Amino acid sequence: MSFTTFYHAYLYKMYDTPALTVFLCVLAAAFSATHAVRYNITIAATNSTGGTRFQNEIGTNFTVETMVSATGFIWDTFNETVPEDRRNWTTVHFFYEDTQLLAYTSGDEIHFNAGYFGKYEGNVTGEFAGVLYHEMTHVWQWDGNGATPTGLIEGIADYVRLKAGYVPSHWVKAGAGDRWDQGYDVTAWFLDYCNGLRDGFVAKLNKKMRTNYTEDYFVELLGKGVDQLWQDYKANYAPVPAIAASSG
Repeated sequence: MSFTTFYHAYLYKMYDTPALTVFLCVLAAAFSATHAVRYNITIAATNSTGGTRFQNEIGTNFTVETMVSATGFIWDTFNETVPEDRRNWTTVHFFYEDTQLLAYTSGDEIHFNAGYFGKYEGNVTGEFAGVLYHEMTHVWQWDGNGATPTGLIEGIADYVRLKAGYVPSHWVKAGAGDRWDQGYDVTAWFLDYCNGLRDGFVAKLNKKMRTNYTEDYFVELLGKGVDQLWQDYKANYAPVPAIAASSG
């Protein structure tokens, strides 16, 4: 059975259930010789504006395809070429529901707020994909056994979103922000700067955070403390002062 046939056989068999659940097993050939990931998708918000928009503009096909591509992209970004390098999830669960937060991830579970996407103005599929890349990063990234600062965790997730090309219009510009660990877009742009100083920096940082976290990792990888790197980063984007015209 081909990949497409296998996928659609499960998709349409489950489509009319009250809570739409789709199982897709991604074969190892997609990413490695031995590793496989199963994606379990549950659409609970079917009778709301967000549910209707999901069915009409996003869809389960797009959701699964984005999860598959995000997984491969994240493994590439983190240079995790063999299963032993990665978190040992065999299934990733996605829930589209009515919840308070825009989106959140707990372990191998991703939860999306249907109300947010129901009201989103603009390219909803682009925003959906960008948020999904961010949350999929939380599934796969290392967190120093809980020791990594939240701002850095969120910054790495947005860094992956940035490199995947899903930068939304509401993000700050590169160089903005008050602290390197402010999180999200601010930290993502800072990490992009650091990765420019040493290609593969973010991948190496993630690898170091498999079991622990310390700011010394920045010194080990880039030769400078993170506070000095932040100062250099801010100086790099500081506006050039105007030169006063001379008279006479």
